[in-house]
Parts: sequence; structure tokens; C-alpha cells
Amino acid sequence: MAIDPIRRRPPLLLLFLFLFVGIWAPVESEYIAYNTTQRIVPDKLNVHLVAHTHDDVGWLKTVDQYYVGSNNSIQGACVQNVLDSMVTALLADENRRFIYVETAFFQRWWRQQNNAIKKIVKELVSSGQLEFINGGMCMHDEAAVHYIDMIDQTTLGHRFIKQEFGQTPRIGWQIDPFGHSSVQAYLLSAEVGFDALYFSRIDYQDREKRKDLKSLEVVWRGSKTLGSSADIFTGIFPKNYEPPPGDFYFEVNAESPVIQDDVLLFDYNVEERVNDFVAAAIAQANVTRTNHIMFTMGTDFKYQYATSWFRQLDKFIHYVNKDGRVNALYSTPSIYTDAKYAANESWPLKTDDFFPYADNPNAYWTGYFTSRPALKGYVRTMSAYYLAARQLEFLIGRKNSGPTSDSLADALAISQHHDAVSGTEKQHVANDYAKRLSIGYAEAEKLVESSLACLTSSDSKSGCYKPAMKFEQCPLLNISYCPPSELDLSTGRNLVVLLYNSLGWKREDVIHIPVISESVVVHDSEGREIESQLLPLADASVYIRNHYVKAYLGISPSVKPKFWLAFPVSVPPLGFNTYFVSNSKQPGAAMSSLYSSQGSKSSSIEIGQGHLKLLYNADERKLSHYFNTRNLVKANVEQSYSFYAGYDKNGTDLQASGAYIFRPNGSFPIKPEGQAPLTILRGPILDEVHQQINPWIYQVTRVYKRKEHTEVEFIVGPIPIDDGIGKEVATQVTTTMMTNKTFYTDSNGRDFIKRIRDYRSDWKLQVNQPVAGNYYPINLGIYMEDNGTELSILVDRSVGGSSVLDGQIELMLHRRLLHDDGRGVGEALNETVCINDKCEGLTVQGKFYLRIDPLGEGAKWRRSFGQEIYSPLLLAFSEQDGGNWTSSHIPKFSAMDSYSLPDNVALITLQALEDGSVLLRLAHLYEVGEDKDLSTMAYVELKKMFPDKKVSKITEMNLSANQERDTMEKKRLKWKAEGSTGSGTVVRGGPVDPTKLVVELGPMEIRTFLINFGYIFFPRMGQP
Repeated sequence: MAIDPIRRRPPLLLLFLFLFVGIWAPVESEYIAYNTTQRIVPDKLNVHLVAHTHDDVGWLKTVDQYYVGSNNSIQGACVQNVLDSMVTALLADENRRFIYVETAFFQRWWRQQNNAIKKIVKELVSSGQLEFINGGMCMHDEAAVHYIDMIDQTTLGHRFIKQEFGQTPRIGWQIDPFGHSSVQAYLLSAEVGFDALYFSRIDYQDREKRKDLKSLEVVWRGSKTLGSSADIFTGIFPKNYEPPPGDFYFEVNAESPVIQDDVLLFDYNVEERVNDFVAAAIAQANVTRTNHIMFTMGTDFKYQYATSWFRQLDKFIHYVNKDGRVNALYSTPSIYTDAKYAANESWPLKTDDFFPYADNPNAYWTGYFTSRPALKGYVRTMSAYYLAARQLEFLIGRKNSGPTSDSLADALAISQHHDAVSGTEKQHVANDYAKRLSIGYAEAEKLVESSLACLTSSDSKSGCYKPAMKFEQCPLLNISYCPPSELDLSTGRNLVVLLYNSLGWKREDVIHIPVISESVVVHDSEGREIESQLLPLADASVYIRNHYVKAYLGISPSVKPKFWLAFPVSVPPLGFNTYFVSNSKQPGAAMSSLYSSQGSKSSSIEIGQGHLKLLYNADERKLSHYFNTRNLVKANVEQSYSFYAGYDKNGTDLQASGAYIFRPNGSFPIKPEGQAPLTILRGPILDEVHQQINPWIYQVTRVYKRKEHTEVEFIVGPIPIDDGIGKEVATQVTTTMMTNKTFYTDSNGRDFIKRIRDYRSDWKLQVNQPVAGNYYPINLGIYMEDNGTELSILVDRSVGGSSVLDGQIELMLHRRLLHDDGRGVGEALNETVCINDKCEGLTVQGKFYLRIDPLGEGAKWRRSFGQEIYSPLLLAFSEQDGGNWTSSHIPKFSAMDSYSLPDNVALITLQALEDGSVLLRLAHLYEVGEDKDLSTMAYVELKKMFPDKKVSKITEMNLSANQERDTMEKKRLKWKAEGSTGSGTVVRGGPVDPTKLVVELGPMEIRTFLINFGYIFFPRMGQP
């Protein structure tokens, strides 16, 4: 297609210029002063040369190995060299420009520089020669990350840049993640204050159509709720984030021909290289609107000797501009964005997201939605812990010394990298991420324990300085290992169980702790005995406990608990409650009744003591019906397991299934082997159904008396591979619902996006992979609906999922593969756990939750219980030797007195900052029209939220808290979209009156504030 004649030279003239061969008169060799001063020329095709490096914060090497340049047998990469040589190269010519993205690396480098270098770098930043782009600690993933983690890691990087340089990044630069989410567009770009977002990876079919239509650059409207108020100009690169086709790589050892312009030397090639450049420019201009194009001059870990690149870019700018056919200039994405904006174009409108991503017909990058499920679960667990730890740090006051949450913040930030939580790194790098999280947790654990000791102390003078109470926590509670709860209570000691609730509303829940004796009784903080239930520890749980405690801690558990003790708890918002477990000579906790389906006189078995009932087929040993006596929802429901055989590299097609790519080679049902019966446990609090699906899959289904959803806990692994077949394990929930190919998945835990099987809204999809091509990332949940009901499944970590058949939802739970998929990691996804040099495949334990509601009524459960999944109760343990614990400690506390946040609002950040201010974020949980009662304006009364603190100043900030919201709104570019009539009615909260201190939140709105308190009176209150 020809270049648009309205804005550029006529096509025939352009063709003539392209074919024209200039006269390059030979002259004597002499020093050449390259003219790099060129700026934008209005009537020419402007080629913006953006010098950049893409530095993965871990992938083939660990983050620190990449930084210092060690372990180069894997990959020759040293970020220190990049940053050192970048400074020297920029100083050599004031017209040169460079962008840097990964703040985790820059922060490491910055801390090592002397004041002279820091002064020089600050001048380079101030002049615009060096520009920070994106600005987060890493370039986070967009599929396997939760929106709170995306916000936190971006804020951490932005705060560093603001504090050290006074700069606010303008541009989003997500050039390498494997697909792009709507939350990235409207939340992590528009709401951050970015003027544009640029990336590379979209589906190969989508890219080709966009090139034909010149729609690689669009206005992306990622939120149907916030509409055009959160639009972001988005540029998709024509091929990738590397230099254009035509050999333009100039690392020291690169093979591309350099410009040889010394006439006294052989291989003089100025004319040839200029023609190559102009050809590449015209080719890109023919798929781009306006007379501005961007050449991304760099790629992974380049500019290690920056002069080798800049020398060539200097020459290209000099000689291309002498040639005159196009205009070349040093630029940045900010300069490029301003040029696009100045063209006053209307751009194609894009809605929804860019998932799934495929780079060829049999290569859908949907496997990584589930890859390394244990790491994904660990990241999610640490994310919730970090949120709670920051709250506790705020409640007791941030100290200049002692434990903080900072180490965990750094580890979590790096873990959001698109080759970290995604599961697409080498195994030793995954180990490094886990190690960093563990170190960060250990530091935050000390903070949490000292904070809780402080808050429970009744001595207001010394309680926070020398707390007498010692609390312990159980990071391995999920595998039933909790030494503090495994006390021998027969000696008269009592177990103190403190539960902290990081949510902004009161929480009713049931907790489980392992105990060694059946002679136990539970009392609440007011001394009342409460109902409790004992459930025998399953053999599968005992095996995991023994094996993985040895693997993780290097020790074998010295005590063997016999039971899970389950009891209901009630915890006030932003506060804690205390419960006491003691020995009982009289009947205390109710022992669960145990039944087996074997020999059952009835062909069906019903479980559930409350409104929710599940019916199992005793003969087939599987779920058959779901019934809720309150809302009369009744459904035929079955659950099953299967595995996809991972495609190997046999035959002519070498595309295997691997860490990134899901390419199934057939689906195989997993049926119970032999006649393993169902084991049913019944009790006053919950019922359980235990199923040994096969030798390496065990499942527990729980129905709680006072809850109306089903909890499914699965143990999958070690996945056998002795047959030479890699396996990708999935579970299916099958109903008779008529869903018409339609289902809904969340975007990073926020908006739900409508999915239609074998369909894309932006182009006519050619279906090559009917399963992998319909998989989507799930961070919160997935649901489907028909004309009467909706079935929702919520998850405890990122997984891949789909509705491959009508009426069915499928989740992929675990993957173990034997081949690399050819996308760079160079390893098969074959995770193992070793003890004493004996290794076996990784076993994964996790949960998902299922509920069926009348049509239109499921959102409240998805949103409210989704918050409970993300932020579980934080448990801490102590012991009491005689005496009355409640008389010497505060047993129950809420920082908000009797106030609770509205049901549609979540507290996602409450953090004391180093400068004494407090960072507060409140999030509306509902989209427009999602719930008839809760998709409305919400109001948060800060005076009631902070009853013992006086707000002296409140400033609304952008999402990453590096600029005031008003300032951001005034300067952020507003783009025109083709066919758009504006945002319609968008409901947003108004300014906060400093006297009333009421925060308004419209649907899907997140508001960020910096608060200064005139004084902080530490609350010494008992029960709220």
C-alpha cells in the first residue's frame, strides 16, 4: 500500500526518491563531524531512532547474575556494562538519547555510583538525553499477575525515580509480555498518567490485518465502565521490539554491516547502508499512519558497549539526512508520542484485550498461564501477606530501625516480571525468585509478630517497645505443618490463636489448624466455648507434610498431628480477634463421622448441613447434582480430570508444548483406578468428600454449613513421565447449561471480559488450535451463564482456563513437560523436588471454589469472596501457661472502631511511607451494571476509618502516587478515536472536602491518596 499522499510526498515522487542513487564523491580521509542535531521536519517522513535495551529482571540468569555479568556460559549479559557505557556514550554527544526501563537494575547501579557520576546522570535526565520509560521495578507480566501486585511494583519504581530525579515517566513500554490485558491499558497506563503505551506481541493473524489496515496504532479503551476517560494511545510494533529488517544490530560482536565511510579503506558502503535504511523506513511507513515512524534500536541486553551502537546511529543520522529522502533523528517514545498527537489524527478504537497470543498457527502462548503453579501460588500468598504487613506497620508506626516490609516489597516487585511469575524462566532462576520471597517473608514475619505483640499489649507505655508476648506463624500451614499448634495441651498449656483481618469489613470464616490430640476445646475472646470439629488428617496430606517439610526446611517433623481442628471465627475489619484452644477432659471438639461409599445401601450420597447440598453417585463415585435450598438453584454437575499429552518434536513440525506454549497432542480422561471408594466426613461445621482420583491426584471437596459455595482442594503430582509423555493436567466442571460458546474471565482480578469460543472481535479467526486457542488467563475467576443461572469458579492463583465445550468450565492445574518449546528458555518444564539426591516430580496443592447463582446474582459472591481468597486471615500463635490471658492483653481490636467499609469497596493499600505520610488506596469492586445494588457510587468516611487520627492534609494522587491527580489530568494527552462519541456517562468520585473527608468511588474506580496526620494517637482499645 502506498504512503498516505495527504501527509507525505506523492507516491511517484517517493518511489523516485527511493530509486535515486545519490552521488557520493570520493574525498580524502579526514575527521568527520557527524551532524546529529536533526529534529522533526514537518514535510518529510520522520524516522525516530529510539536507543533502548531490554533487560529481563531474571530469565536465563538470575537478576543479580544479569546485573554483574556472571554465569556468562548461559548468556553473555551484564547490565552494569550497559549503564556504565551508556553514560559515557551520552556525554560524547548531547544530541544522543537513550531510554531505560527496568528500575530494579537501575536502582542497583545507582546505589554504587559516587556523587560525581550521580550529578552527571541527573543532568542527563534533566536534559532529556536519558529518559525513564515505564518506570516500574520490572516490566511486569500481564497474564499471571494480580492488579494489586502490578500497582505495587510500579509504585515502587516510580517512587524511586521521583525521589532521586524528580521525574514522572510518561510512557508505558510493555514490549515483551506475551499478550496484553485491558487492566494494563486503562489502569496501569491511563490511571498512572501515561500518554501512550507501546508493545510488540499480538496474535500473528491480528498483526497482519492491522498492517493491511494501518491500525497498528490505536486508541485502546480497556474499561467499559470508565469509557473514554481511561483511553490510552497504544502503538504496536510492526514486527518486534528489535531494529527493523535490514541488518541494523551494532553490538560489538553483531554481524550487521557497519557504515564504513573512510574512503581510504576497503568496503566503503555509505550509499548501500543509507539505501537499506530508507527501504526499511518506507516499508514501515506503509503500515503506519502519519509521517512519523519509530525504529526500536536495541533488544535484549544490548548497549553493553554503547559506543558501538551510537557510533553507527550517528552515521545513519548524518548520511540519511544528507541523502534527504527521509529524516532521521535521535528520539524517545515521548517525543514520538508528541509528534503523533500533533498530527491531530483520529485513531482506530480497540476494546477488550490482546489475549491469547500466538506467533504461528500451532504456537499459542497459553501454557504459561499455568506454568510453575507452585511459584504462582507462593507469589499470590506473599502478595496478601505484604498487604497485611504494611497495614500492621502503619498501625504501630513505621520505625527507623528494626524489621520492615521493604525486603518483601523488593522480592515481590521482581517476581511480577514477565519471566518470573509467568513461569517461563530457567529452574535455577525460579529458585532464586522463591529464595528472595522467602528472605523477604522472614523479615516481614518479624515485623508482623512484633506489631501483633504491640497491638495486643495492655501496657500502653512499653507494649510497643518491649513487647512481652511472642507470636509465631506457620508459613507451611497449607501442608499441615504448624509447630505452634501442635502443642501437647495435656500439661495445662493453652494455645492462643490470633487472627488478623486485612479486609475493610467484618469477616466470618472457618479456620483449620493441625492438632495432635482429640481432647481439645475452643473458646472465643469472651470465654465462651464455641463449636469446633476434628477431621482426621488424610494420608495424602501426611505424605506431603513429611516430604516437603524435609525438602524445604531440611528437617523431618518431630511431631505428627492427627487431626485438623476446624472452628468458626469472626474478626472485625482492619483488626484482630483471639481464640483459645485448650485440653478438654469432657467432650469438646466434635469428631467427624466417617463414612465410605463402599457398601452404601443408597446409590446416592448427599453432603451439606446448610443450604448447599451436593449429591454424589455412589456407584460411579463422582459428583452428580448441586442444590441450594435457599434460592432453589438446582443443577446437574459433574467434575472430572483429564490430561493433555504435550506435543513433542517428532515429525516435520518441531513446535513442542513447553513453558510458554500449550500445544496438546490429544486429551485423555483420568478415571479412578480400581474401586477406590469415596470417603465422607460429616460434622457440625462442614462436610468433606475425599477422592483418590488416581495414584497421583487426590481431592477433598468441602461444603460448609454456613456458606453457599463448594471448596475443592486438589493435590496433583508427581505427574508420571515414565511413558515418555509430558502431561498437562486439567479439571472440568460439566453441566447441562446452554452457554452458546460464551464465558467470562477476569482481567488481572478486576474487570470480567466476555469470551466467545473460536472468535475474535478484531478479525476473523482461523482456528488452528481449538483448545489452546481458547485458553485465557484467570487470576480471580471464570464464569458462564444461561437464561436462568450462572456458574462461577474462583481460583487461589493464576491458572489457564476455558470453556472448551458448552456448559463446561476447564481449569489447567499443573504441567510437566519433556521438551523445550523453542522460545529461548532452553529447558523443558520439568519441575522436581529432591531429598538426599532422590528427586521426584513436583506435587502441587491448591484450591478452587464453585458456586451457582440465579442469573444476575453471582457478582456479589465473586467480588466479596474473591477478596477473601486474595486476603486470607493472617494467623499467629502463642501459648499461655495458666492465668487469664484476656486480663493482661487486648483480645479483640479494630483500627476502625465500629466502622466498616461499604460492601463494594476494598482497601488495597494502607502504608506508612518513609517521609511520615501515609499511602491509601481504595478500590470500587464492581463494574457498571454488574450488580443491581452494588454497581453504584460508594462513600468512605475517613474520619470513621481513622477514628484516632486527625487528617491534617489529604492529596489525591495518580495511581502510582508520583504526581497529583489534578496535575496528571491536566497534562495527560486526550486522543481522538474513530467512531467514538465520547465516554457517555462515567461515574467518578468528586474531590474530597478536607473538612468532611468523605471519599466517593464510582464503579471500577481506584483512588490513591497521600495523607498526613496531625497527630497519631495509638489506640489502646479493647473490643470494638
